[in-house]
Amino acid sequence: MILIYNLPMTLNELKPGQSATITAVHGDGPLVQRLMTMGIIDGHKITVTRRALGGDPLEVDVLGYSLSLRKSEALSVDVAIDPGR
Repeated sequence: MILIYNLPMTLNELKPGQSATITAVHGDGPLVQRLMTMGIIDGHKITVTRRALGGDPLEVDVLGYSLSLRKSEALSVDVAIDPGR
C-alpha cells in the first residue's frame, strides 16, 4: 500500500493505529472551543486507538489521554499523516 503524505484529510479518515498531526480545527465557535479545550490544537500529534462497530464514536489519544469523539466532531479536525506510521 502506498500512502501519500500531507494530503488534506480529516481525523475521521484515519484508521485505528494511525497517527497524524492536527493541521486545523474548523466549525462553529462553541464546537471549536470545546475541541481545543480537550487538547485538539494545531500542531499536536493524535492517534486513533479504536472505533465502535459502526465507526461512531472513535477513540483517540491526544496529549497522553484517551478521548472519544463523534464522527461529526472528527470531521471538523484536519490532519496530516505522520511519515513512518
